[in-house]
This record gives sequence, C-alpha cells and structure tokens, in this order.
Amino acid sequence: MGVTKRFIYTQSINEVANIAKVFAHPARVAILKHISEQEGCICNDLVDEIGLSQATISQHLTVIGNAGLLKGRFEGRKKCYCLNVERFEEFSILLNSFFIKTTANCC
Repeated sequence: MGVTKRFIYTQSINEVANIAKVFAHPARVAILKHISEQEGCICNDLVDEIGLSQATISQHLTVIGNAGLLKGRFEGRKKCYCLNVERFEEFSILLNSFFIKTTANCC
C-alpha cells in the first residue's frame, strides 16, 4: 500500500502496521535477535553475522529504525546500534490493547 493511503487509518493501526512490517521479514528478525544478544552497541558485524550485503543490511536497519525499535549513535564514521527497549514495551502495550477487544465467540 502506498504511503498516501495511510491517512484513512488511525494512528494506532498505522503504528501496528509499521512494527509488523519489521517482524514480517526474517532478516529483520535476525538483525533484532543479534542486536539483542550483544552486551552493548554493535557496529559493522551485522554483515558477517547475518550474511547479507552491507546495502541490504542498511535497508533493513532503516525499516527497523523507522519503526523506532533502534537507538543509535555515531562513533567516528560508524553508527552504533542497540535496541530501543522502551519502544518495544510501548509496542507490547499497543498490540495487547489492539487484540484485547477481540471476543472469544469465534468458530
């Protein structure tokens, strides 16, 4: 769906869709998993660990970052990434409230 149609949906629906996009690709899940297992920020080891090109990793990091799930800082020419735990907590609350309204009368 084009970005131009997003205005017809609520902010919470668009938020869920943005974060769901992150989890819809196995490379992004692998990137998040790798970052979450590190002691501190990671810089250039994603290419070696994930097995994708630098350009592809950068594209995936952009999608993850646009969803607000990463924090980063520049160290010289390198960008250092870590998870935005607060955003994951916000998403958990949002997703739970999104589905809590589902009734149990499904067949």
